[in-house]
Amino acid sequence: MPHSASAKKRHRQNLRDRERNRQAKSVIKNSIRKVLEAVSAGDASLAREQLKGAAKTADRAAAKGTIHKNRAARIKSRLSSRVKGLSAGAAAPAAKGRKSTSA
Repeated sequence: MPHSASAKKRHRQNLRDRERNRQAKSVIKNSIRKVLEAVSAGDASLAREQLKGAAKTADRAAAKGTIHKNRAARIKSRLSSRVKGLSAGAAAPAAKGRKSTSA
């Protein structure tokens, strides 16, 4: 435990910031899940709307420093490719670098 007053304050700030970051990351994960659920259901219009919200939350978290800006860009890119594949009528593309489990 911290002994000096400044260390005690820093500890309080770290706890507060960690909780805020955890909540922000949870919101991002939930918005990603909503997009993927809409894609798997085949609802292109809902998926596009959910994608807009997910991109907004990712950008907001990146602007505040909760996540890295490249991670936000990666999230948006992967989700938009899924939604674009859905709206094009093709099956949703599998995530790159992962093995298919349909063998």
